[in-house]
Amino acid sequence: MTNAHTPHQSSTGRPSFLRSPVGVALIMVGAILAFFVLREHWSHVVGKLPYLLLLACPLMHLFGHGHGGHGGQKHGSDTPQESADSGKTTR
Repeated sequence: MTNAHTPHQSSTGRPSFLRSPVGVALIMVGAILAFFVLREHWSHVVGKLPYLLLLACPLMHLFGHGHGGHGGQKHGSDTPQESADSGKTTR
């Protein structure tokens, strides 16, 4: 494997945008803005928390399937031979 690189770098060898100085600055400005917006509108946010909790359930169901949901079954193992062999245990 000659094309090894760290996860935060793209295949061109440059760091990703979020790890660049401009990306870090934008993340920091966004965090500061989020703090002040939440500080001023906290009573509105607290009133919506039960609805956000109910909304989190279907969103986690939709987006969680790509990360090993439903027992980590492989797509494409629909043939009867593979499904019959998967139930056997060896010693």
